[in-house]
Amino acid sequence: MKLKSLMLSAAALALASSAAVAEDMTIVSWGGAYSNSQNNAYHQPYMKSNPDVNIINDESAAEAVSKLRAMKEAGNVTWDVVDVTASDALRACDEGLAIEIDADRDLAAAPDGTPASEDFGELLVSPCFIPQIVYSTTVGYRLDLVGDTPPDDICDLFDLAAYPGKRALEKRPINNVEWALMCDGVAKADVYNVLGTPEGVDRALAKLDTIKEKVVWWSAGAETPQLLADGEIVIGSTYNGRLFSLIEEQKQPVGMLWDAQVFDIDGWIIPTGLSPERQARALDYMKFATSTQRLADQAKYISYGPARASSAPLVGKHDVLGIDMAPHMPTDPNNAKNTLLYNYEFWADNRDDIDAKFQAWLTK
Repeated sequence: MKLKSLMLSAAALALASSAAVAEDMTIVSWGGAYSNSQNNAYHQPYMKSNPDVNIINDESAAEAVSKLRAMKEAGNVTWDVVDVTASDALRACDEGLAIEIDADRDLAAAPDGTPASEDFGELLVSPCFIPQIVYSTTVGYRLDLVGDTPPDDICDLFDLAAYPGKRALEKRPINNVEWALMCDGVAKADVYNVLGTPEGVDRALAKLDTIKEKVVWWSAGAETPQLLADGEIVIGSTYNGRLFSLIEEQKQPVGMLWDAQVFDIDGWIIPTGLSPERQARALDYMKFATSTQRLADQAKYISYGPARASSAPLVGKHDVLGIDMAPHMPTDPNNAKNTLLYNYEFWADNRDDIDAKFQAWLTK
């Protein structure tokens, strides 16, 4: 009887041990308020429904394509799901770094039965990419450091006389060169035509030269909000959701400039080179995280518009603050009076060349 009891106890311990050891799934994103919103809306509910999965957050999304290239070359892919911009998704897909996804087969339909492909519509810009959010890169500024006339034009970013002091810009050409050309007299409709020439890139860099000595370069989306909170910069670019968190949740003395905000979409890819088991698990997570209600739920925590049409009517109030989130979305008519639509195809085709030129310029 005693031996039987010991055997049962051992079996119970083994069962408990196997249940306690969940398999890790590494999800790569951007950190800060954005990763927090994903954790609340997707990761925690998914792990609750799948106790055999332990999600590890990695904040290397800004280097996603280069790191996936290195992993593929080494034959060791350690990431399972990766959050990328649409242009990076196009590059990853073209280079065979991401699997193709059949939206109607692999994703949930809308509650009314509308196929996923119709629900996402034109935001499905690549067969390897499933969009989550519409967001914008815009500009925040310290209310106490801009005097009596806060900035209301993107070109105020380049005005050192009216707004002296440090500014923060992302350490890559995207958005910076578009704004530079617009503030050097190029019409918004002509920006990408001009940027498609070597002379156009030189012109943009020459405009950036006028503020280069005052720029703090950032790589992670959380950096500009922290610099603004610390009063180390006067004005700086970042994502609209980060500024929402800084202004509404943290109550920092910061304002947001919506002028010439750059609209973009962000979403998921699944790397090639995963085992069948890991790929199946990644697809299961993606189906869960991109369902109508989950995308609407993310908007409770950050001011990014959900990518599915069926999610938009479900966007309600902030989970903690209780404020209506719709007016804080980049797509709100009051915020979208002058926007620049990010050109995914242009950057997919030209990113590496302009990146190289931009990085060389940084070292001069």
